[in-house]
Amino acid sequence: MSDVQSTDPESRGAEPVLSETARIARDLIRFDTSNRGGGDANPERPAADYVAAYLRDLGLDPVIIESAPGRASAIARVQGADPGLPALVLHGHLDVVPADASNWSVDPFEGVVRDGMLWGRGAVDMKDMDAMILTSVAELLRAGERPRRDVILAFFSDEENGGVYGSHHLVDAHPELFAGAGTAISEVGGYSIDLAGTRAYLVQTGEKAMDWIRLRARGRAAHGSRVWHDNAVTRLAEAIAALGRHEWPVVLCDTTRELVDEIAAILGQEPRQLDPEQLILSIGPAAGFIQASLRTTSNPTVLSAGYKHNVIPETAEALVDVRTLPADQPGILDEIQRIVGDDIEIETVHSDIGLEAPFAGELVEAVVACLERHDPEARVLPYMLSGGTDNKALARLGITGYGFAPLRLPADLDFPGMFHGVDERVPLDALDFGHRVLVDLLRSY
Repeated sequence: MSDVQSTDPESRGAEPVLSETARIARDLIRFDTSNRGGGDANPERPAADYVAAYLRDLGLDPVIIESAPGRASAIARVQGADPGLPALVLHGHLDVVPADASNWSVDPFEGVVRDGMLWGRGAVDMKDMDAMILTSVAELLRAGERPRRDVILAFFSDEENGGVYGSHHLVDAHPELFAGAGTAISEVGGYSIDLAGTRAYLVQTGEKAMDWIRLRARGRAAHGSRVWHDNAVTRLAEAIAALGRHEWPVVLCDTTRELVDEIAAILGQEPRQLDPEQLILSIGPAAGFIQASLRTTSNPTVLSAGYKHNVIPETAEALVDVRTLPADQPGILDEIQRIVGDDIEIETVHSDIGLEAPFAGELVEAVVACLERHDPEARVLPYMLSGGTDNKALARLGITGYGFAPLRLPADLDFPGMFHGVDERVPLDALDFGHRVLVDLLRSY
């Protein structure tokens, strides 16, 4: 169980006494599964082997599937007490984004425990949830119990690259692994925020669409000393500046409208008299993800051009991360072409759908009830994730996905800033809170 204490000596020196959930999260952080994108990643296989060994010790029969050498996902099925109910996919990912150790106050892959928190790349995104999944299932099985319904445990590779070598590969090549599933739960939801002294949990009921694009400008090569107006770098820079500074309009969907109304009510405001974005910005660090759910975003992330100081290059390229509300995705590339100009080429590197599900139904009701049992004074609200998860791939099988990695957090912790940020960390007591809530959910849903 999560409260079992580990006192075994570790090769890295004396360790603080940790719950099982914290210990597993720490162990997973110590696998450097950095994913640089485009197929360039440290293999997830060692982490998948660790997960599979843990599941086998519980009497399960996990399978490991590699989409490419070392790019491994681990899958197992837990039989439920009522096989007539649609199965639940409980999933996480084993890869992480890279971390520059020179910017961190700790080694990002050491799994340091300090100040009541577990530090390291993946502490929030999302080896914390991986550990919570494992120990919640373990608590039931060790007690001779079963979850209410079949639970498909999936630990995917390559989520940070859009799931090409992970969830999308499994959905395409092994859809039978998810047979009978109706709903799914994964990351970036269920965490608490502070709203003027009221604790609220954000349950992710939607996520924006994703278009990773490459912009390309062409010109003529020439000596760097020339007077030269046909310069690809200049042309690209102008396009990138125009796109990066473009103010996309605020557009509310069902999820964000309900969220804005609920936050306004908690703050004692009249939502129809407020600018939605200003309302969200007023709540402080919690606005990190929510603000971006109100509008399209188009952020340039990588620039590439040239090969020598005194050579004007023929081409210049930029990568742009575009996220739109689900309904706005179909026309987004045409609008971007208008912004950057007809002489800029647009190439789609990776595209994936947006999702939106109602804040209603049996799973949502079970989630809300669990949170109310474990934190009775808190509120539970829906929200739209500005990023994406492996739920996008599962949606192709008709599986409705939600984000619910329950964490009760300190009011002053900038949790959204932990995602892909420096000094990523999660409170130890939040991990154990999440474990208890997930155990409750597996029993009740």
